[in-house]
Amino acid sequence: MPKNLNPLTIEEVAEECKNCKKCPLYLSRTRVVPGEGNAKSKVMFIGEAPGEEEDLKGKPFVGKAGQLLTKILQSVDIKREDIFITNMLKCRPPANRNPSKSEIETCLPYLETQIALINPKIIVTLGNVPTQYLLETTQGITKIRGQWFDWIGEIKIFPMFHPSYLLRNEATYPGSPKDLTWKDIITLKKAIDEL
Repeated sequence: MPKNLNPLTIEEVAEECKNCKKCPLYLSRTRVVPGEGNAKSKVMFIGEAPGEEEDLKGKPFVGKAGQLLTKILQSVDIKREDIFITNMLKCRPPANRNPSKSEIETCLPYLETQIALINPKIIVTLGNVPTQYLLETTQGITKIRGQWFDWIGEIKIFPMFHPSYLLRNEATYPGSPKDLTWKDIITLKKAIDEL
């Protein structure tokens, strides 16, 4: 694991995030969104960055995409409070644009520290940004979603479509993003049950 911070708890990481002024995003944020959930979870979900609702509430995945993520989890009896959910960035990029490489790299020590403290067995990357960055690939999410990748130590990465992508692609025919997500969440649930 690359160099991370020295906090001893997830709460201390959150405090460091709240005081962060390492990149210009702090100037436009309403609230920092460090992440939430079970700090002893074997499963961690990583999105790209907070959106408008998340920025207002200081919690990850609470807008429309987050509500859909909650429904997807509930469909296979995974409770949000049993997992840990965070993003690559802890502050919202203006107009929900994609995070820049420099923003990701500036914020990365927070995520690395969270991963080190939680020590999950499975990291679910949601969408292209966390998937491509953590797996060091240029392959798109449509090519690599639903596959298992060995990562650092015992950690496995399981890429899935970002729920915001599913909101833009309503179809449910076989092979559609929603259909594939249903298959992926079932695969994930089986893996969690085996842990």
